[in-house]
Amino acid sequence: MGDLEIRPAAAADLSAIVAMLADDPLGAQRESPDDLSPYLAALQRLTADPNQHLVVAVRDDRVVGTLQLTVIPGLSRRGSARSIVEGVRIHADERGSGLGTRLIEWAIEESRGQNCQLVQLTSDNTRTDAHRFYERLGFTASHVGFKLQL
Repeated sequence: MGDLEIRPAAAADLSAIVAMLADDPLGAQRESPDDLSPYLAALQRLTADPNQHLVVAVRDDRVVGTLQLTVIPGLSRRGSARSIVEGVRIHADERGSGLGTRLIEWAIEESRGQNCQLVQLTSDNTRTDAHRFYERLGFTASHVGFKLQL
């Protein structure tokens, strides 16, 4: 395998990113790979916000992974910042290759560099393989999460 580059996502990457977001039973129900316009608008908002980091992993000029890292300044924990990892996806051809670990390690290091005191993420209850993956990387299931669909 060729060298891996982790870099900010660009508009030219959107088709590959959305395809990965849609490539599982949950994503297939909520993503629309045939219409990239809402994703382009979202990418523009993300790019304009210095606390948002949408990145892609590229190997041999091909997007093979992605994640979004959000840095949130806060008052709790003595005014510390925290980060949230979202939208972690690995291309089907790369699963099991260690790429997911590399992306999460990138997010942790970037969080440290942004002076975050905590990295957090949520994972759908049905993604048991992902839960084991995050636990192997040192994350603990310490809270119960709640969501309200709008």
